[in-house]
Amino acid sequence: MSTVIVTGTDTEIGKTVFAAALTGALGASYWKPVQAGTDEQGHGDAETVAALSGRPVLPSAYRLRTPCSPHRAAEIDGLTIARERLALPQVDGPLVAEGAGGVLVPVTREMLFADLFAHWGRPVVLVARTGLGTINHSLLSIEALRSRGVPILGVAFVGEAVEDSEATIAAIGGVKRLGRLPRLATLDRATLAAAFAAHFDVGDFR
Repeated sequence: MSTVIVTGTDTEIGKTVFAAALTGALGASYWKPVQAGTDEQGHGDAETVAALSGRPVLPSAYRLRTPCSPHRAAEIDGLTIARERLALPQVDGPLVAEGAGGVLVPVTREMLFADLFAHWGRPVVLVARTGLGTINHSLLSIEALRSRGVPILGVAFVGEAVEDSEATIAAIGGVKRLGRLPRLATLDRATLAAAFAAHFDVGDFR
């Protein structure tokens, strides 16, 4: 499996931290095709993944200033996102590519991330939080991906253990429960790698 897509059920759920853990565990390169919004130092998700994984990070096709949906951020920046610039890059070894926010976030006014994933045709890992509301958000995301023929590798949870919610999503959604990444009191490359190794089987992603 040369490429794994990481997407989420919502924004700010720990998707990028999980993507960093997966990138490090697979010895992969990382790519976020569209980065919308950066911090005061101009850093975005790519810089976070680079620091937490120690792996190569490819430049985004679009790096937008406003922290909002890419379609709107591009409009604010006076740019047009072209689908041909979002082709998966060719790299030596595995690639982890990360979407923005949830699966139905618009890339443009004509294309959602789920549509882009369907075009890529690569397996997707859905990252879901374990808190209240996750069953609904997760099952809706699974349906949106499946209706477009996107192959789903499984669900990776982030947060404190909530056994019933995690099992329910896997059973009703008909997807593999890949594991759960706990919130870490100290987040760095070593602690993240150890947590991933303890809670996931890297073979599930190959």
